[in-house]
Amino acid sequence: MSLDLAAEVPVLETEEQIIARVRAVSARRRRNIWALRAAIVVVWLGTWELAARLWIDPFFYSMPSRIWQRLVEWFTLGTDFGSIWYQMLVTIEEAVIGFVIGAVLGVVLGVILGRSSYLSDVLAPFIKAANALPRIVLAALFVIWFGLGIESKVATVIVLVFFAVFFNAFTGAREVDRNLIDNARILGAGRSQVLRAIVLPSATSWILSSLHVAFGFALIGAVVGEYTGAKYGLGFLIANAQGTFDTAGVYAGMLIITVIALVAEWGIGGLEKRLLRWRPTMTSTAQGI
Repeated sequence: MSLDLAAEVPVLETEEQIIARVRAVSARRRRNIWALRAAIVVVWLGTWELAARLWIDPFFYSMPSRIWQRLVEWFTLGTDFGSIWYQMLVTIEEAVIGFVIGAVLGVVLGVILGRSSYLSDVLAPFIKAANALPRIVLAALFVIWFGLGIESKVATVIVLVFFAVFFNAFTGAREVDRNLIDNARILGAGRSQVLRAIVLPSATSWILSSLHVAFGFALIGAVVGEYTGAKYGLGFLIANAQGTFDTAGVYAGMLIITVIALVAEWGIGGLEKRLLRWRPTMTSTAQGI
């Protein structure tokens, strides 16, 4: 009888066993996610390749094998306008410079107007009007004003990035807990101290979340500017491929831009994790995934 009771008593796991089991479950989940992603890509590319060989015209829609051949050609022999690495460097340089300037301006003006209701009321219609302007038209104007060099592309990137960051910084500054600010002022904190110690940290998550979208806009701005008028860059390559009916070249340029955007997204995500270590993380169950 005593042996039966002992067998029914559950054995408690040690802390090391619990951690090992959680890690094993997490690793298995990651493997399943990556396997499913790979399967989706394989099915998608295989269906496209098969359709291009049997039903659709590859001259208009191309096919993965031709896109791969174009990429191999660009990275081994180069393009008709020089090294593919140089074309990538030009586009990345334009995007990064414009991204930094636009993000800084967006954060500064967003926080200032977010903390000053008077200034925000005065400038609100002008900001909304500027945001309503079509960016493509501005890219064409920038080419006329600044020429085919890097300046016109950077200006286009700044315009796209600024508004993406500005509205998030503005909202983040407005959403700061009023009680924290009042308590800080009671303790003798000045306006600049409140801004540094309370407003900016509170708005950080809003600002960082906007940077994910903003860098994508930065690449779009650089490519649109090059597409409108340029001598080098990935947008210039895509425009030239379109003009020569090189569908594979268009897709190849788009694929390179996508990879650059994903690498940038990974870098911004790492920066976000570093700056937001203080924030409690949500478990997979809480996130609903």
